[in-house]
Amino acid sequence: MPSRSRSLQFAALAAGAVLAVTGCNAAAKTDGAGGSAPKDAKAFTLITPDPVGQNEFLKLAVTGAEAAAKAHGGGAPKVFQSSDAASQQQNLKAAVDAGPDVVVLVGFEFADAVAQQAQAHPDQQFLMVDACTQKTFPNVSCAVFREHEGVFLAGAEAGLLSRSGKVGAVDVLDTPQFRRYSDPFAAGAKHAAKDPGKVRASTRFVGGQSPFDDSARAKEQAGSLISDGTDHIMAAAAAGNYGVFEAAKAKGAFAYGVDVNQCPAAPGTVVDNVVKRTDVAVEQGIAHILGGDAGKTVSYGLKEGGITLTGLGDDVAASQCVIAEHEDVLKQVAALRDEIVSGKLKVDDPAAV
Repeated sequence: MPSRSRSLQFAALAAGAVLAVTGCNAAAKTDGAGGSAPKDAKAFTLITPDPVGQNEFLKLAVTGAEAAAKAHGGGAPKVFQSSDAASQQQNLKAAVDAGPDVVVLVGFEFADAVAQQAQAHPDQQFLMVDACTQKTFPNVSCAVFREHEGVFLAGAEAGLLSRSGKVGAVDVLDTPQFRRYSDPFAAGAKHAAKDPGKVRASTRFVGGQSPFDDSARAKEQAGSLISDGTDHIMAAAAAGNYGVFEAAKAKGAFAYGVDVNQCPAAPGTVVDNVVKRTDVAVEQGIAHILGGDAGKTVSYGLKEGGITLTGLGDDVAASQCVIAEHEDVLKQVAALRDEIVSGKLKVDDPAAV
């Protein structure tokens, strides 16, 4: 898929489902020469796990690094784009050797390597986005997201729009981390529906040998939900989301995307998306480090602007999302967002311990 579901893959790390990053490769791509800057200007290097290209999730991270550089008097940040596990390692080593004020890394792929580098280079500051090292280090800051808050709002849209009263989710695996994309969807639907008692929610799991990249299996699971009367589905199947969209489109049902705006992939079928603002996490994370508040994990949700819905953005009219046609629903969802931000409404986190 053009933009991998980073949050779903990070959850796999918590579930023990990913491999450590190893190897070395000279094929890494570097962008940004830095340019001239005042002597007291700060320097930042951003490392991505994949080529940025049209990956909106990673493009937002670049935007955040650029905003931080501008705010702190630096030139353009260096952006090291990785292409595989080997180049991820190579890019990290090159960034540390250059010694910028902060090395920013997006994704779980870097967790083990950052732990090694942080211990070997205690004076180098690291910012991990959408992931964290298993062990805490005074020079490693982490920015994670409260995805369940946005999923709850998407569920509220489903509860207000569903005609059958049946909503569901196609999730990657049956673990607490992944249930952040299904349980809150059901809770939001029941909270917003005119008759909560009539709302029924079901979840199907992709599973198998390739749970993150099995579009056929995801499509099959979505089809199973739709055959049972479900008309609104939270698609949390990583690369399999397109299978969910295909099933929904073929049978006249609706789906919801994750991480970025996936509505253009299936106009008229995708209602809205739970968006993670990596630009916010990068810019604010760097500010925390430079302000002397390093070595901590900061959670970004609706209140911090780190989580939102495409429908709540200024460009919803051009988003190709179905929700753009339902201003009345968006007003109710915006009110729910405000209640969550103020603390009046609490969304349960299935992954909380």
